[in-house]
Amino acid sequence: MNKNTDAILLVEDNPDDAELTKLALARHGLEGRVVHVSDGMQALDYLYRRDGFSHRAGGNPILVLLDLKMPLLDGIGVLREIKGSDTLKTIPVVVLTSSTEPTDLQRAYDAGTNAYIAKPTEFAQFLSAMKHVCEFWVNINQTAPQSSGSRNSGFGTLN
Repeated sequence: MNKNTDAILLVEDNPDDAELTKLALARHGLEGRVVHVSDGMQALDYLYRRDGFSHRAGGNPILVLLDLKMPLLDGIGVLREIKGSDTLKTIPVVVLTSSTEPTDLQRAYDAGTNAYIAKPTEFAQFLSAMKHVCEFWVNINQTAPQSSGSRNSGFGTLN
């Protein structure tokens, strides 16, 4: 795998959902690799190394787990910014949300998500979903080289 960093960016405003996701990822060997931010503006600050993240190591995360319904800037806005940026567009983005609304699903794919996962309500099912996310997006998926002129946007999708 071509990784410039091992970070997984978790963008989630609900503290309980964030802790649950971090716990599930830790159960699959990813403890210490998750960077959690609680709104869309913080996500962009992290990705662009601005404000409180100006001193973080360079390189893009290997994956963004993105909630849709957040304050300041929602997930669709973050997704559009990522996929519209030459330096960010190759980062795989998996929408991880409680919404099963067809309009949210369509808007996410229209904005360029690589996958859309409705959070299972039962813990065992959530752990299973995170296992599959880890297996594919972290262990199997080949990330594109990071360069401003990168044209590779061919990622697989999970349904």
